[in-house]
Amino acid sequence: MPLDLCHPTAPHEKLHVPNWFVSTLMMDRALEAILKRVKKLDRAHDIPYLAGYSQDGKTIYIDRHMPPSFDYKGQKIETDRFLILHEEVEKTLIDHLGLHYLHAHQIALRAEQAAVRAAGIEWRDYDRFMQKYVKKFGDERLTKVPANLDTKPYRDEHDTDLLRRMAECTNRGKTPAGIDAPTLRKGIKEILAARRRRARGDHSRMGRLALRRGSRLTPARR
Repeated sequence: MPLDLCHPTAPHEKLHVPNWFVSTLMMDRALEAILKRVKKLDRAHDIPYLAGYSQDGKTIYIDRHMPPSFDYKGQKIETDRFLILHEEVEKTLIDHLGLHYLHAHQIALRAEQAAVRAAGIEWRDYDRFMQKYVKKFGDERLTKVPANLDTKPYRDEHDTDLLRRMAECTNRGKTPAGIDAPTLRKGIKEILAARRRRARGDHSRMGRLALRRGSRLTPARR
């Protein structure tokens, strides 16, 4: 696996600044440590939203059509390391700290941004390149999905828009290979129903709280 790090073989010398300072070199070392823990990298499948992980967390998947690098200001930038970092951080936060997917994703995204910027790359340029290869769930190009892909990110109950689009795809018979359409359709329906119930419950609790405080609810600022 190409690391494309600034010191893949050099010894770790002590930095001359406190270790809590923001440091490009320290970020590079942290990224290297995470990459070394990856048990298996699979680039032979179609993966929604570029990358994902197996249910047991032992395999990181990167979409087979995602180029492993791109040209940036005369340099060849390896991109696998940034995607691996994101997926490893996200999966660890979900499995070991019990974080909700959306919270874990936000932390992982910021870690990915930090690593990209530490490599001297503008985030907007990196993200623009990545977006060219994103396959959304239901995309007709998703023909080779791994059977053990962890689908929690795609089933997250707060991603209502994605869930609805997934339901539309299953209704049209465009479910990727390896995914049982009736089971998926039933699961989506149950999650959307639970989300609606939770939303109604949240509003009821807010109303009761407002009455106890003797004040009116004010609309949230956009």
